[in-house]
Parts: sequence; C-alpha cells; structure tokens
Amino acid sequence: MKDIAKTQCTRRVGDDRARGLRRSGMDEIKSSLGKKSLTAEVIRIHPDDPEPHLIGLVVESLQRGDVVALPTDTFYGLAVDPVNLRAVEHIYELKTRARHKPLSLLIADVAQAYELARSIDSTFDKLAERFWPGPLTIVVKAGSKLPLRVTANTGNVALRVPEAAICRAVVSALGLPITATSANLSGLPECTYAALVREQFGEKIPLIVDGGPTGRSVATTIVDLSGGGDSWMILREGAIPTHEIALALQH
Repeated sequence: MKDIAKTQCTRRVGDDRARGLRRSGMDEIKSSLGKKSLTAEVIRIHPDDPEPHLIGLVVESLQRGDVVALPTDTFYGLAVDPVNLRAVEHIYELKTRARHKPLSLLIADVAQAYELARSIDSTFDKLAERFWPGPLTIVVKAGSKLPLRVTANTGNVALRVPEAAICRAVVSALGLPITATSANLSGLPECTYAALVREQFGEKIPLIVDGGPTGRSVATTIVDLSGGGDSWMILREGAIPTHEIALALQH
C-alpha cells in the first residue's frame, strides 16, 4: 500500500510540474502576443493639407508622453513634447544618443522662436527671413521656458521652422515646439518613407504618421549663432550650402 501511495504521489508531483510548464508556456505566448500588439499604428495624413481631426490624434499622443514619428521636409523625425522630461529621456534611449547632444526643436513660425530663445539679434533675423520655412537649423541661446535637459545642459537650443505642413500643424495645435531628431536607430540610415521608420521602430513607438516621402534626402544645415554679436559658425553643411548662408548675412 505504501508503494502504491508513493507512486500516486509521484504522479501528482509530475502532473503539477507538467501543468506548471504548460502555464509557463502560455504565459510566454501571452507575453509574446502582448509585444506584437505594440507594433506602431500608422495613420496617413495629407502632406499639404493636414486633416485637423488626425492632427488632433497626434497631439493627444504627444500629450500622453508618447514618441511619434513625423515626416519633416528632410527626413522622418521623432517628436515628443519637449517639456515632458520622461518623453525626452525616452528619445535618448531609443536613439542611444549621447546625453551631451541637445535635441533640435521644430516651431511653427519665427514669432515662436522669440518665445523660446534669448539674445536674438539681426543675424538671426536675416537667416530666418531668408531660409524659413526650410531646411535650416539655427542654434541660439535658450530662454527660461525650456528645461535644461532639452538643451543637454548647454544652455543652447536648435530651432527650425520646417516646410512640412504636418509638423507646423502639430506644433500649432499642441501649442509647444516638438523635437525633431531623425527617426533612425544608431548606425542605420535616416528614413524618407514611413515604411522605413516602421522597419526600424515598429515595436518601439506607438504611432507613425505617414505623410508620403519627404521632400529631400539631405539633412538640414546647422548654423550656430550662440556666440552672439555677428559671429556665426556652420556646424553641419546640409541642404543649404555655406556660401548661401554667407551671402544672406552680407545684406
């Protein structure tokens, strides 16, 4: 009788282990399914005449602290609310971006630049009047409205008014600038189509805006005016050649 009881006990232990393994396997399957459900939603927005209700969906996502991929006039970019420091940190994590590099911001118009920057002078005005909206990023001294984290503790901010109507519509509806770092993982090329963004970030961000192919395949030119006075320096030559910058500043 003892042997029979021992055998039955052994079987129960074995059955319990099997059920535990099956339960563990189901948990893994559920976990896997859960991860798949995180694949980014893609919404199509007209690149020249953005639909207000769709822009509203993008704004709601940004207000929740989400990272959203948007088409700019150069490449697709990763947008967050710049005053949401958790969202800003998420950008750095996604890009594996060095923490000492500030994030550039997209704004709706020149007037917004005056709200976000300080010590703006005639050099800035000349460049903004000549090249905005367009692929020119201007580095200036950041005003007090921006958290130091966004400036990577440099005290400077990189601003741009893009030609892309979707970006300007989002900024206007949000009432804040949005980040504009390129939507590509470290070591991979920048994206000019929404499908390329989905390949790189499909399970890492919740929303991708498909506005068709971007208008250019060359990065913005970056001009640093943070030195003040009439000083300026090209940090990166891109869509706008250096000689055009120099010519604009001579007038």
